[in-house]
Amino acid sequence: MWIDLTVSISRERSETAMANEKMTAFGHLGTHFDVMNLVFPLENAKRSGLIFNRVEEAKGGQDLDLEADELSLIEEGDFVIFRTGAIEIMAYGSQAYFGHHPQLSVPLIEALIARGVAMIGIDAAGIRRGSEHTPMDQHCADSSVFVVENLCNLDAVLKGQKHVRCDIYTFPIKFEGLSGLPCRVMAMV
Repeated sequence: MWIDLTVSISRERSETAMANEKMTAFGHLGTHFDVMNLVFPLENAKRSGLIFNRVEEAKGGQDLDLEADELSLIEEGDFVIFRTGAIEIMAYGSQAYFGHHPQLSVPLIEALIARGVAMIGIDAAGIRRGSEHTPMDQHCADSSVFVVENLCNLDAVLKGQKHVRCDIYTFPIKFEGLSGLPCRVMAMV
């Protein structure tokens, strides 16, 4: 069964997002990945995905992490995705959505890079927020890791489980010269 993980963008959502985040008009609207200085390799169109449910941990307001046994599940080339619940409880495009979303811990991001993941995804406005957002996206890009933001419907894949492995398909729009590329992301379960 196919599950679309791409946030739907209406005219109203677009206007709200553009009013609250200056980067949305330049390829960062809706579900997108931060290109930075990378070219999207076609082999990233289909990746083995590992989705982690971190909704309960995200409610505590602390940076999100993984236990050692969970990190051991991650394989080189994986698309690792985190469900925080942010897009489910905060209106996409709102000031709260862009400014107060959960974020991954820096040690977790470093561990994902060390494990050789191809992509990191999150159902929030970024893996870090505020002044750490762009530098961390660049750090990931420097390590050949794409960051995909604003995913949704992860609960439909997880179905109450703590983590799920499935195939993830990512199809970016073929724009050039932008720092972010809107994309369609789907899971096959």
